[in-house]
Amino acid sequence: MSSIQIKQLENEIVQLILDNPNGSSNLMNQAFTADFIAVVETLKSTPFRGIVITSAKKTFFAGGDLSELIQVDRTTAAQSYEGVQALKLAMRWLETCGKPVVACINGAALGGGLELALHCHHRIAVTKGVSLGLPEVTLGLLPGGGGVVRLTRLLGLQAAMPYLLEGKQFKPAKALELGLVDQLVEHQDELLPQAMGFILATEGEVKQRFDQKGYRVPGGKPSHPSVAGLLPIAPAMIRLKTKGVMPAPEAILSVMVESLQVDVDAADRIESRYFVELASGAVAKNMINTFWFQLNALKSGASRPAVEQRFSCQKLGVLGAGMMGAGIAYAAASKGIQVVLNDVSDEAAEQGKAYTAKLLSNKVAKGYLSEEAATQVLAAIKATSDTKELAACDLIIEAVPEVRALKAEVTQRAIASAGEEVLFASNTSTLPITGLAKASPRADRFIGLHFFSPVNKMPLVEIIRGEHTSDETLAQAYDFVQQIAKTPIVVNDSRGFFTSRVFGTFTQEAMTMIAEGVPAAVIENAAYEAGFPVGPLAIIDEVSLTLIQKVRAQTEADMAALGDVYLTTPSDQVLDAMIEQGRCGKAAGAGFYEYSEGAKQLWGGLATTFSNQPPIPFADVKDRLLYRQALEAVRALDEGVINSVGDANIGSIMGIGFPPWTGGVLQFVNQHGLAQFVERADELAQGYGAGFSVPASLRERATDNREYQDEA
Repeated sequence: MSSIQIKQLENEIVQLILDNPNGSSNLMNQAFTADFIAVVETLKSTPFRGIVITSAKKTFFAGGDLSELIQVDRTTAAQSYEGVQALKLAMRWLETCGKPVVACINGAALGGGLELALHCHHRIAVTKGVSLGLPEVTLGLLPGGGGVVRLTRLLGLQAAMPYLLEGKQFKPAKALELGLVDQLVEHQDELLPQAMGFILATEGEVKQRFDQKGYRVPGGKPSHPSVAGLLPIAPAMIRLKTKGVMPAPEAILSVMVESLQVDVDAADRIESRYFVELASGAVAKNMINTFWFQLNALKSGASRPAVEQRFSCQKLGVLGAGMMGAGIAYAAASKGIQVVLNDVSDEAAEQGKAYTAKLLSNKVAKGYLSEEAATQVLAAIKATSDTKELAACDLIIEAVPEVRALKAEVTQRAIASAGEEVLFASNTSTLPITGLAKASPRADRFIGLHFFSPVNKMPLVEIIRGEHTSDETLAQAYDFVQQIAKTPIVVNDSRGFFTSRVFGTFTQEAMTMIAEGVPAAVIENAAYEAGFPVGPLAIIDEVSLTLIQKVRAQTEADMAALGDVYLTTPSDQVLDAMIEQGRCGKAAGAGFYEYSEGAKQLWGGLATTFSNQPPIPFADVKDRLLYRQALEAVRALDEGVINSVGDANIGSIMGIGFPPWTGGVLQFVNQHGLAQFVERADELAQGYGAGFSVPASLRERATDNREYQDEA
């Protein structure tokens, strides 16, 4: 059955109905390509006055079929290029057939969907429920269906950059403003009549704007002085953001510039070549695997227990109105949940509420939110020191400092007001949940919800299941995280859980290198070049060295209670030496960096305070930061701390800033080839210690070449 139905309307108007028979959305894949080419061949011998393209699905067109794209490699690149070009030649025929072609956009048109619409002469969209854009760059790709060529010609090189280089999406009203949509309608039923009306009102030969004689690209071509002045700067700006490890933005810029210097047909071929080059590369495969398949699996509840009843939080209690607690309150109130923000005094609680007011004010000032909506969000938060206000809460989240006794105290006080049946969560980054649950009379109703700072920006929540946490409790926590539009990963209980445990190796390895005498600038630059958003020493300063020392002290005490001995490491010695010199972090004005008047620079005293050994290769510094975390993730998987490869990959990128180009900590292992990864890890272990020792399970996998993947 064809994915495109041809329907003859009155007045020789032809309707092409997009209706993929094998799915809920229309996809640009091999089957669609064959069907579209066949339809065009039919139209070539059919008299028509105009063409209307509509969709039988809730969305207009979902874009490329990523399950096919991820299969493209060097051996099939030429075949893939021919397929892409064949489809583009068929779509190009629509542009040059001389008769009006109208796209009726009833729902989302992202990626290939917008590209198909851009091949039409007139575009009509429903005002609500429609998202438009070319987000391929977020998956390591570029729009390969003519999108780069057309958007650059229609908007101009500079104006098109945010939509191509960043994958920025937009609504129909913005599309109308940009000239990418020609007409808006309120209801879907209006699309076809309006399209037919446009065709009947159109006389003479119809051409795309950029195919018309005398057309000038907005802002000018690359040779224009204003554009020529931008071109030397743009690559440097891209490299500053991508650190050279994300090839897609650079490829997109190349297509934008090159395509403006040739005709449309040649430009389409240039775009196709760059597209196939990216699609067959490792980075796109890493990002598609993680940010599409694994992320969608999490969103669909892959790690949620099979509890039928869905949980919806109507009233949330938050204990502690510091930055984390206030951030959680904001996230919940923004989704229409009533929040009780509780602290030791009304004044402290109000300060937390003021944090939300500031965030809302910024959104209003930038036009993201109306005054009325902001007022409603703020009104949903009740700041108080009275724990009786916690009665009737569906969920309570404790977000006080990482002190076991304090957490136990506020837990008991809150449950006394809310009742034993309340779902209770601790926002802790390191303390085992099973131990914290002892403060509750219902350990089965106790769970960990580890938010990341700042909560309003960080998309991840790590859900920690304690030894006695029930399936129902875990399912309800999962539902709540999704209710506030965060991405949940599920881990089992242990010290540091998954994210803090893996992230700890990043900062520990950096301080270990400081102890060895590796220059701080080399460490920070190695992190940037590897694709980390922030250097490890800068992060330590942000977190504060004293907080890290307190967490270590709690670990030592807990281990001592169990009869274990904490062994001091070189990174501990660096931490203690820094604190002894009063260098406690950014908040104290001095840490690994010097801070003054909003500026910062690395502390010059590091070179004289710590050892000065012969330099090590820069590649080793980068690999130590990457491999140490990946190996710790493997150990966490072996120990059952984390059960899902997708959870590990998503958690490492969204929670702790592991470079996105890798696809996450375990995909980083896959992309090297397991045998090659083991070989390099062994080299690092020989030179830099047991932190790089390869787990037996990984050696076995390498022998069998079994990549880390979740079962379908």
